[in-house]
Amino acid sequence: MSYHAEYTKSVEQPETFWAEKAADLPWYKQPEQILSKDENGMLRWFADGEMNTAYMALDYHVEQGRGDQTAVIFDSPVTDTKQMFTYTQMRDQVALFAGVLKAQGVSKGDRVVIYMPMIPEALVAMLAVARLGAVHSVVFGGFAPHELAVRIEDAEPKVVVSASCGVEVKKVIEYKPMLDEALRLSAHKPACCIVLQRPQALAALLPEQDIDWQEAMANAEPADCVPVKGTDPLYVLYTSGTTGKPKGVQRDNGGHAVALKYSMKAVYDMNPGEVFWAASDVGWVVGHSYIVYAPLLAGCTTLVYEGKPVRTPDAGAFWRVCAEYKVKALFAAPTAFRAIKKEDPEALLFKSYDTSALKTIFMAGERLDPPTYDWTVEKTGKPVVDHWWQTETGWAICGNLMGIEPKPTKPGSSTLPIPGYNIQILDTEGNELPRGQQGSIAIKLPLPPSCLATVWGDFERFRTGYLAEAPGYYTTGDGGYMDEEGYVFIMGRTDDVINVAGHRLSTGEMEEIVAAHPAVAECAVIGINDPLKGQAPIGLVLLKDGIEVDEATLEKELIAMVRKEIGPIACFNRALVVQRLPKTRSGKILRKLLRNIADGKEYSIPSTIDDPTSLSEIEGIMMEHGMLNKA
Repeated sequence: MSYHAEYTKSVEQPETFWAEKAADLPWYKQPEQILSKDENGMLRWFADGEMNTAYMALDYHVEQGRGDQTAVIFDSPVTDTKQMFTYTQMRDQVALFAGVLKAQGVSKGDRVVIYMPMIPEALVAMLAVARLGAVHSVVFGGFAPHELAVRIEDAEPKVVVSASCGVEVKKVIEYKPMLDEALRLSAHKPACCIVLQRPQALAALLPEQDIDWQEAMANAEPADCVPVKGTDPLYVLYTSGTTGKPKGVQRDNGGHAVALKYSMKAVYDMNPGEVFWAASDVGWVVGHSYIVYAPLLAGCTTLVYEGKPVRTPDAGAFWRVCAEYKVKALFAAPTAFRAIKKEDPEALLFKSYDTSALKTIFMAGERLDPPTYDWTVEKTGKPVVDHWWQTETGWAICGNLMGIEPKPTKPGSSTLPIPGYNIQILDTEGNELPRGQQGSIAIKLPLPPSCLATVWGDFERFRTGYLAEAPGYYTTGDGGYMDEEGYVFIMGRTDDVINVAGHRLSTGEMEEIVAAHPAVAECAVIGINDPLKGQAPIGLVLLKDGIEVDEATLEKELIAMVRKEIGPIACFNRALVVQRLPKTRSGKILRKLLRNIADGKEYSIPSTIDDPTSLSEIEGIMMEHGMLNKA
């Protein structure tokens, strides 16, 4: 089927289209109610279907006689470890750990928070929770205790699963002290914590709270799959909110499985038995969708990589992995390739590996800038697909359908809407704009399967955050346009969430932390272009009257505060003292103007500005500190 026919059917006959895709999966009871309304009036997919995602991902393949196929490859250059697990081995480990959780009282609908590094046991834990019909919430291992505590309070897990440590390039990060501090901070206390002891740093277990993973597994009885409805939640994944309070994206079991299975062939051109590598982390949505679930639902082999694109040991790490395991599709954020380009600009290391099995490189998570796109295409000779999606959608909104009808690419565009996504460009009044005009990118309802059903425990936040701005549409928070051929160009965020190395982080949350310093009267945190990370935050700080501080000391203190509350992942490394911030007369800080100044872009002074001289003052300070980018 051509792209045009596939896409047209998906938006004009969505129920027929998705019923056909749902038939590709082994339901316990095939759904007949394809699209229906819930108690909030939201359209939901496959409400009467009965299923279990872990069964679809593991047990089914074993039953089909493919139990000896490799399901998971683990490659950890930081610990010098390589392991392979068949579908049968994964099923048995998952069933056993589901028994461990069941023995601690975890049952259908309960939540389990998982705080683990990139190791196979993280996948085992996630799939075991799904096997019981429970709901997992994975928290990235690099997050600070405060961030972990906020998520524990919101999800209210019965059990927390963790590891004693994570391993970085030249250091070991102990997780257990951070977990203990998070539990101390959290008002919600789980029944217990199950801790996997890693030899790089053994944790001191608390007898009244902690259970040793290995000991529990040795004494466990395997647990069976628990049937759930298509609209029962599979997981909650937190994404930064502009208020500083994280939003729990709630994903349904049914729509998630259907969309991801479809995407593996349609978007990525993957077939059963082939090797797919998403070079991400299970703490992020890419890890959920394309390390854990989609490859296994499709009967592929998935790669779990505990390392970096560079310095583990060098900028040839990605190419070594692709060559060694005959990876067919590689998916990573542009920032990874910028790091490789920085250390190996002529791609000499790429030439030393046989990457003939690698057919396509996919990038997402942040804007793919044309220089990075051009360099990757030129040096690898591989097709590069820029596709755009969000934590909220769980899979691509726009892309190039390599398994249906690959299209010519255009620099700066994530190509065409994926089937199921009726994309429209809206003006400020919510009216659809003609091709070529910039506006707010929105998706006409109904959203396709796998998109968030609500914000965990707060439907009103979901409604006001995504649906209220333009009735009948989901507003993505991104701005851009669609050209005459239907290609979509994403121009940037319309809120104050920035993208640092593929990670969406709230500048509002950083501002709250910076403003808590006793010397700070007011501040603004903005994201500026960064050649390696895509965007990087900088703080502009006003001191309280009469306060005298050493600016270098203040900067170090502010960096430490953000690091403590959010973690090093925030990459908050610069803070400048300014005399005033540009504001409207109503008091709104003109952050877009600040970004334009920092990025060397032309800007016009709005009529609503209170003090125009503040702009030139800040420009001078940025110039003095060498922080102005060239346009």
